[in-house]
Amino acid sequence: MHYIDIIVMVVSIAFIVIYGTYKTKKSQNVQDYIKSGNDARWWTVGISVMATQASAITFLSTPGQAYDDGMGFVQFYFGLPIAMVIICMVFIPIYHRLKVYTAYEYLESRFDKKTRTLTALLFLTQRGLSAGITIFAPAIILSAVLGWDLFTLNIIIGILVIVYTVSGGTRAVSVTQKQQMAIIFSGMVIAFFVILSYLPENINFNNALEIAASSGKMEILNFDFDFNQRYTVWSGLIGGTFLALSYFGTDQSQVQRYLTAKSVKQSQVGMLFNGLLKVPMQFFILLVGIMVFVFYQFNTAPLNFNPAAEIAVNQSEYKTDYQDINQRLEHNFEHKKTLFSQMNTKGISETKFENLKVQLANANFKEKELREEAKTLINLADDTVETNDTDYVFIHFILHNLPRGLIGLLLAAILSAAMSSTASELNALASTTAIDLYRRNVKTTKTDIHFVNISKLFTLLWGVVAITVACLAPLFDNLIELVNIIGSIFYGNVLGIFLLAFFIKFVKSSATFWAAVITQIIVIFGYYFDIMPYLWLNLFGCALVISIALLIQTLNQKS
Repeated sequence: MHYIDIIVMVVSIAFIVIYGTYKTKKSQNVQDYIKSGNDARWWTVGISVMATQASAITFLSTPGQAYDDGMGFVQFYFGLPIAMVIICMVFIPIYHRLKVYTAYEYLESRFDKKTRTLTALLFLTQRGLSAGITIFAPAIILSAVLGWDLFTLNIIIGILVIVYTVSGGTRAVSVTQKQQMAIIFSGMVIAFFVILSYLPENINFNNALEIAASSGKMEILNFDFDFNQRYTVWSGLIGGTFLALSYFGTDQSQVQRYLTAKSVKQSQVGMLFNGLLKVPMQFFILLVGIMVFVFYQFNTAPLNFNPAAEIAVNQSEYKTDYQDINQRLEHNFEHKKTLFSQMNTKGISETKFENLKVQLANANFKEKELREEAKTLINLADDTVETNDTDYVFIHFILHNLPRGLIGLLLAAILSAAMSSTASELNALASTTAIDLYRRNVKTTKTDIHFVNISKLFTLLWGVVAITVACLAPLFDNLIELVNIIGSIFYGNVLGIFLLAFFIKFVKSSATFWAAVITQIIVIFGYYFDIMPYLWLNLFGCALVISIALLIQTLNQKS
């Protein structure tokens, strides 16, 4: 990497850390440290909520997801606006009225201490794992493509986040997220237009979309009722709504963002702002991935985008076989160039043009087959190397095609996203541990300063846990899916507990507690044995805990 890119990246990241530490060094009480003094305006809330969800995984994995599977992933977010409206109507007024520091405080007033503690522990488990992944995701990819030491990268990213999060708490998270989102969006928008400028002169944006569509990349809406299809309109609207309700309504990393607002109205407007902007934002990020796909229709791409995978197979006995596949890929690429040339011939008939589009689609299908064949060889050469390379597509494009300076900016954007999301998670983990577990069980009276210091200590400890998880975590098929899978295993159960608390008043604490325990066990086994796509686990877990609680409560009343 050129020294100009290193300077741009280091200066951008250093500014965020120093600015966040300086602006928030005077947090002296729990109200200020955990709830940022309750002075945030709606735009701060909206940006903070969006930045918390949009981790580095979003900006690394999503373009690769579009490159591989097309625009269909956007359906995952269709339920989010619906969830935002429900949260504004139900969750926010209750949290603000009770003046809680965490979402789980409410559960003790409605049920009892053990139900509050169980729910807090469910949150801490899944969010603690996710915090490690948000560090691990950019670290492992940057390590592979830049040759940097993975262990060192995990520690550096973790320490940078810990510094300003421990220093300023929730205010530090909110303050820095504005700068982080500015860097992220600037980088993505510039990358989009740079990709367009790199396409051949006779290929405009509309032509690029037609090329992508000919290979099935622009199939946005899938109305099939096939339960086994992961992304459909129905799984997005139903499963996505329940996942978003669980995440934004009961996950402390998000609840803490809108608890900082000056008023209920400011919280609500901020959440609606997020709901309106999130789907277009994800659509745009996927569109960047589509443009990368079109770019590689005219430019050679590696057989596998993960450099570590190619090194492993080229150092094995399968090197010759791998090179043979690579040659076939090059022949296929030359065939595609010929097809594009014929498609751009003046006066070409519509019938011939459509026939060429079919041939192009077949050539892209052939390319996919060759890449799958290559993955088999890589796995035979070294089964510890990740063969699924979708997470490496965008970063490969950045490093090999963008101009100096812009590479550094986009690397800063990726690291900023990792820091932003991780900071929110550590802040929420520390707040939940300090308020729901520590303060709730302390027998003697403690000062505000004591609880601020305890919160800082827990931030540090959870930071160490996140770094440890990052150093031990294996790479999954697709990192953005892994985060959502972890959430889906726990979120439905937690959401069900809150819905019982809000709406079904005759169900008591004991029934809710044991229903939650039973549900969590069933959901974990359900995922392990793959009884349904992970998005539906949210609805399943939510419905299950409510049903079991109603059954237990009814049986208790009859006995």
